Amino acid sequence: MASLATFIKDFIGVLIDGVVAIFKGIFGGIAQMFNIPAYIDVFKQHSGGFNAGAWILAILVAIVAFALLLGLIFLVYLLIRKYIRFRESLVSKEEVLNEMGRLNREIIKLTKEKDKILAMKVSQLGLRPEDEEELREEGSEEGEKTGEEKSEEIDRKILTDEEIGRFYKLKMVDRAYEGYVPPVYNNEIRLPEICDMFRNFACSRMGLFYEIKIIRLFLASFASTRLLILQGISGTGKTSLPYAFGKFLQKDATIASVQPSWRDRTEIFGYFNEFTKRFNETEVLKKMYEAKYTDDVYVTILDEMNIARVEYYFAELLSILEMPTRDEWVVDLVPSAWPNDPKMVVEGRMKLPENMWYIGTANNDDSTFAITDKVYDRAMPIDINTKGKYFDAPYTENLSLSFTHLEALFDEAKDKFRVSQDSLDKIAMLDDYVIEHFRLAFGNRIVKQLKDFVPAYVGCGGTEIDGLDYVLKQKVFRKFESLNLSFIRDEIDGLISYMDRLFGKANMQESKEYLLRLKKLF
Repeated sequence: MASLATFIKDFIGVLIDGVVAIFKGIFGGIAQMFNIPAYIDVFKQHSGGFNAGAWILAILVAIVAFALLLGLIFLVYLLIRKYIRFRESLVSKEEVLNEMGRLNREIIKLTKEKDKILAMKVSQLGLRPEDEEELREEGSEEGEKTGEEKSEEIDRKILTDEEIGRFYKLKMVDRAYEGYVPPVYNNEIRLPEICDMFRNFACSRMGLFYEIKIIRLFLASFASTRLLILQGISGTGKTSLPYAFGKFLQKDATIASVQPSWRDRTEIFGYFNEFTKRFNETEVLKKMYEAKYTDDVYVTILDEMNIARVEYYFAELLSILEMPTRDEWVVDLVPSAWPNDPKMVVEGRMKLPENMWYIGTANNDDSTFAITDKVYDRAMPIDINTKGKYFDAPYTENLSLSFTHLEALFDEAKDKFRVSQDSLDKIAMLDDYVIEHFRLAFGNRIVKQLKDFVPAYVGCGGTEIDGLDYVLKQKVFRKFESLNLSFIRDEIDGLISYMDRLFGKANMQESKEYLLRLKKLF
């Protein structure tokens, strides 16, 4: 055993001596590299025979040697720092991975808890009405909810699952309009009176000032299309105009604030959620459904409508509202029927209300999309580029106006103030001129809108020539912006002269001013 212990001692001793020799060699070498006295002794031994040139070379050799030494030290320093950072990065990554793992476990845990809560809520949809007080106390403990949200949640819970179906908001409308008694409408009022009353109401009750021409254009546009576009510079009252009109008619406008992410019809109508088996209804859809119960005039505002592409999210409505008969104004909400669907959703389809207009506001700047011809052709654009001037107006009450009476007024104006044949002949001649010189045509849709809009505008207190002027400017000459203005600018003077011969120099001033502005662009 003694011999074995001696063997182990001697064997391990050889290994340790080697390791010690390595460290001695490394640290001895480092010490030798920084042995300044040795460098001085070398200079003393050999400098006796140096001349001036040799001294210069010797000093250069010393500088280079020390530079190499410093470079080596700096390299070692960089390697050590890089290694330390690499280790820190590894530790940090491990900590991140550990944290991600912990968070994933938390997500799984919370998801399971959410599913349990959802299952509990679904099971509670069949609560009895006498449980309402208990639900109110439970809702009061939830903290941040508004009174309206609490009331809606309570209403939802006290309905049975069979009653609520998949259209909660629409079922609530059915419930609210049980036994509905319509108000007493003013069926004696005329179009000019509506314009004057609304202008005075906006002034006296809301502090909004609009020129009477804007009011006439606004109301007359209702006769020609279901889509209006109020465009112009910011701050001129584009959104306030339809909002005030809703207040005037005692039927608040529905405001849908368009978002840049809007891309399809679900932003207007909503969508069916396969997980909850509920249809996520929008406020616009709810108001559409409500409008079918009444004879009131409804207004939906698409605020900042061109912050997203209008032809994406509004495409289906554009197509439906172009159908030749109103019986075809039908939208598919869901592919099949459920027994507990709302009363006016038949086979998953709903007929659009005839008494609702959609009014978009648009700013033309770098943050918005250009509104395409497809949309402009189907709409009636109204420019609001100036602030209304202050005027005194008498205090004016609200108006109870029925859709039936408003349509009757438009039909009466169309019959009484029909666009004269002389004007239609001049429009046809102007159409031929524009086709020949600008390669643009009016189109049947624009002519039809002209025949609907101009009589209503005259019925509101305007003149036929001003109505024609406005339609030509907004629906025809606006298309010139899509042409190469540098090539057509020489034709504009000829067009203005031709219009002077057709309509007289004193008329069509808006169209002429617009054409001259186009000419100045180049």
